[in-house]
Amino acid sequence: MSGPIRVVVVDDQPLIRAGFAMVLAAQSDIDVVGEAENGADALRLLAGTKADVVIMDIRMPVMDGVEATRRLSELPDSPKVLVLTTFDTDEDAFAALQAGASGFLLKNTPPEEVVGAIRVVAAGESVVAPRVTRQLLDRFAGKLAPTPRHDERLDLLTTREREVLGLIAEGLSNSEIATRLFIAEATVKTHFGKILTKLDLRDRVQAVIFAYDSGLVAPAG
Repeated sequence: MSGPIRVVVVDDQPLIRAGFAMVLAAQSDIDVVGEAENGADALRLLAGTKADVVIMDIRMPVMDGVEATRRLSELPDSPKVLVLTTFDTDEDAFAALQAGASGFLLKNTPPEEVVGAIRVVAAGESVVAPRVTRQLLDRFAGKLAPTPRHDERLDLLTTREREVLGLIAEGLSNSEIATRLFIAEATVKTHFGKILTKLDLRDRVQAVIFAYDSGLVAPAG
């Protein structure tokens, strides 16, 4: 992307917001364009401020991060959202992924990893490892639709693309999928790009959730 990455920090604790802003301000390719103390304030801010990435706390008064993420994801050209959580098996982290977040960060994530995650998400990738996404979905399978319905968008995929999507949902990396299917890793990336385009999805996390919701794969057990 051209120009610096525009970031908004949303957290109800002023010290945390200030800490993120200080770390990010030291990066030549990142601009903090706004701060908000809850989800409602974030939505008002983002209505008039263009951002590429939002760092979103989950537990906040007035409007929590899950609801704010859901509302943001419904907007055209919405910013990517990285949610903050305390535990990587938190039910709220799962809910945020379902709501449209591109990943989550633990609150004790080192500053350099936060910066790296922002760059990854701004580039269109997710920052949740495939296996972690799978574990979250399996752990909270009861929160998914009890009877996954066939999504007509699946019919847009070729047999190979369905196969790749299924393996992504099983938690395999691109290199592991390439080994499993006896194809080049670059070919896997090409298939995945087509999957995202055909299904109108943003990243790997959304692809895994789609695979579950559409019934392409089932929760373990």
